[in-house]
Amino acid sequence: MSITVYWLSAGGCGGDTMSFLGADSPDVVELFAALDVDVLWHPSLSTLTAAEHETLLGRIRSGRQRLDVLIVEGAVIRGPSGTGLYDGRHGKPKKDLVAALAGQAGTVVAAGTCASFGGFGVGKEIEATGLQFQGRDKGGFLGEGFRSGSGLPVINLAGCPCHPQVMAGALSALAAGVPLRLDEFNRPLNWFGVLVHQGCSRNEYHEYRVEEEEFGQKGCLFFHMGCHGPLVPGPCNKLLWNNRSSKPRAGVPCFGCTDPGFPQKSPFFLTPNIEGVPLALPSGVSRAHYLVYKGMAAAAAPDRLKKRETGV
Repeated sequence: MSITVYWLSAGGCGGDTMSFLGADSPDVVELFAALDVDVLWHPSLSTLTAAEHETLLGRIRSGRQRLDVLIVEGAVIRGPSGTGLYDGRHGKPKKDLVAALAGQAGTVVAAGTCASFGGFGVGKEIEATGLQFQGRDKGGFLGEGFRSGSGLPVINLAGCPCHPQVMAGALSALAAGVPLRLDEFNRPLNWFGVLVHQGCSRNEYHEYRVEEEEFGQKGCLFFHMGCHGPLVPGPCNKLLWNNRSSKPRAGVPCFGCTDPGFPQKSPFFLTPNIEGVPLALPSGVSRAHYLVYKGMAAAAAPDRLKKRETGV
């Protein structure tokens, strides 16, 4: 039996759609055909007239049209003053449509960090929030206790944007009825059970603390250049973008876009530190042990690494 999917664009830039449309092996058309997905609506793919779309929404709201998966892209906008009219639809707040469709859906999926955690609009006048989290805090728009028709909380496919293979993999699991184990922020462990750091081609430089303070070199970007690779989970060095690269491989620090606190308040290309020691250390690492280990590692760094003769 086919699964029905409705993709709702809320308060966001559309980047998760653009990312997903760039999927290949399979592309989105091949994926939908292989999974027998019936796309009820997608803002970039559907050809329904406005009247036909309204009829469809009426059928979903009333329960006459089955909705297996609701995918929400972008944060839920509640401003100004809780009205939601900063993001309206036909004179009504779009947040009301989010609530109505979520109440009918078998599974609710948040596409990207804005839908998952609120993203750029958290704490701003637009009063943005994620579906079931606001930043790191549980609750969000639907509430901490929300469960979809299948009994699941919102599945957060974090990222700015969400990686296309993560979306394809999640849809494949849902279509096959395969359970997705989630972490504390409702991110599937299949893709968010590893750090971005794992698989980074600059790892050896990191281990020996061969650091960079400017772009264009091969060394580690964590200590001075703002890289979040050792701090946040994500598949970017496991599932390369366009099957080719990732930010660190291209010489750009990981921005930590899968983290509930994204975007951070500090500059993207600067590591907050005290006397050269990053304020944020990988989970479970003792600061005292870190100071000793990294000092010894830097002293033991091979000449080939100091000369940047290996790596990317």
